[in-house]
Amino acid sequence: PAVFPLSCAVQNYSWGKVGMASEVAKLVASSDPLVQIQPDLPYAELWMGTHPRGDAVIGDNRIPQKTLGQWIADNPACLGAKVKDAFQGRLPFLFKVLSVNTALSIQAHPNKELAAKLHAQFPEHYPDDNHKPEMAIALTPFEGLCGFRPVEEIVSFLQSVPELRALIGEVAAEQLERSGSDDPRGVSAALRVCFTRLMKSEKKFFVDQLNMLVKRISQEAAEGKDTSGSNGDLLLRLHSQYPGDIGCFTIYFLNLLRLEPGEALFLGANEPHAYLQGDCVECMACSDNTVRAGLTPKFIDVLTLCEMLNYTPAPSSSKIFPATQSQLDPSIYLYDPPVPDFTIMRIEIPSSIKLYLVSAIDSASILLVIQGTAVGTSTAAASEMTLRPGSVLFISANESISLHLSSPDGMLLFRACCLL
Repeated sequence: PAVFPLSCAVQNYSWGKVGMASEVAKLVASSDPLVQIQPDLPYAELWMGTHPRGDAVIGDNRIPQKTLGQWIADNPACLGAKVKDAFQGRLPFLFKVLSVNTALSIQAHPNKELAAKLHAQFPEHYPDDNHKPEMAIALTPFEGLCGFRPVEEIVSFLQSVPELRALIGEVAAEQLERSGSDDPRGVSAALRVCFTRLMKSEKKFFVDQLNMLVKRISQEAAEGKDTSGSNGDLLLRLHSQYPGDIGCFTIYFLNLLRLEPGEALFLGANEPHAYLQGDCVECMACSDNTVRAGLTPKFIDVLTLCEMLNYTPAPSSSKIFPATQSQLDPSIYLYDPPVPDFTIMRIEIPSSIKLYLVSAIDSASILLVIQGTAVGTSTAAASEMTLRPGSVLFISANESISLHLSSPDGMLLFRACCLL
């Protein structure tokens, strides 16, 4: 068989949504009725792929290999000729579902050159030498911080949040205020100085300033005042999740992005970001390299982060990545990022369609069911497959699947692949 169901790894990170409030838990429970969802455990991520820390288990006992990683190693042609050659016989992407309850760390992912250097110097913190571009597509309303805000917004916060100005210092603040839009390099340089000053400020000093700020905003909020000029709501929320954390101040530098279901965010190398809350599907190059600097109990590497970041300010609207509707099949919306490692398809099958062909492509792919039920048949599958929310299928290159829909409301599927 070259098409088969997968049973995928769940990661119970502390920031995840808890119990059945989590989209990850709902999908897992729906796909496998035998799984007991624990009501007080966070279900943060579902990993669909071959990453050694969560290699998917093959759900077909006629296949001798236990995991997808082992099977691909033994059957590399399943990747498709181009993908196999370009990525040394390995699946180039990791596909995930995330259910975010509390903020993930302020982080960025290195480009290939930096990844190789970090991995050589600090393998215990940077486990591989690959880049990690990633894309998130909202399943529920999704919030995150991403990329540097337009300078005028940052300057406005520097003027209305004295605690922020104290941490950055008058010289750096004025340099940013004076930098003109006609000199983008000057703007980036001033932004780099301001952000680095913030991130490297003395612990005791920034904790005092943060406490003063939180106290002031709390009082203003209690008096019914508008705290939006100090981004008050988000500050209090992050501070309640990570008290005394420098990351709370990054809300004055980074765009706050709100995605509606189906909207996407692409994060290239060196783009600062932090997911805040909501559920999404995510696809990334197969890497675990993350440089962190706040909103986290994990290893933080402020120097590397401040050195590597892309200090180009841009409005939050520019961060939303558009999907294009397929010319060949109007059910397919394509999210095709500017990197070769992965592409995602959102497949929305209307209720009027009862038979749908998941077409063959020249790449291995992973298919995830979010909504709806069907029976899948394929000449490359050992038997027919029941598909319901949470079902995950591996589809070898150049194989197709016929879906016989049984749900009255149509289906919503996501398919990750590599279109070279």
